[in-house]
Parts: sequence; C-alpha cells; structure tokens
Amino acid sequence: MKLSHTSLQKIEFGNEPEDIYYCLIDLRISPGGLNIKKLRLTDPRNIDEQFRQNGCLMMFTGVEIEELIQRGDLDGKRLHRSLFRLAVKDGLIRE
Repeated sequence: MKLSHTSLQKIEFGNEPEDIYYCLIDLRISPGGLNIKKLRLTDPRNIDEQFRQNGCLMMFTGVEIEELIQRGDLDGKRLHRSLFRLAVKDGLIRE
C-alpha cells in the first residue's frame, strides 16, 4: 500500500480531545472517506467491525494523538504521513 492510497479523516463528536477521532482510511475501500451518517446507524456493539469493513486502518482519539506526538512517535505537522509510517512499523499495512 502507498501513502496515496490512504487518507486521514478527522471525526468530531464534540470539542474535547477525547471527542475527536483521527482515522487512517484505506481509499481503495472508501474512496470518499468514511460515511459517518451511515455509520451512526450501526449497532454500537458492531461499530469497530463496521469501521474496519469501511476501510479504517487505525483510529486514535485526540488524547492518544497528543500522547503519540509528545513521545515522538508522530509528527503533528505531518500527521497523515506519520500515522501511515506508524501503521507500516506496527505491521498493520505493508508498503
């Protein structure tokens, strides 16, 4: 997979960092990103599976993103690229 096959999508359910989610999306599965309106209709017990089926490769809250940036695991100025690199490093995707 290439970086260009992915997108970073920010989903906000509120204004606090724990209410904001950052999702690395496989554009080959969801070319337009996640359809949040459709996903909101999903049974909450199956939400993780629905996110995966719709191309979500990784998902972090704003709090988790801040922690990863502070630890030096992510670059806040190049968040999409650094999340992609993290996914490759952790074996979630192959480059």
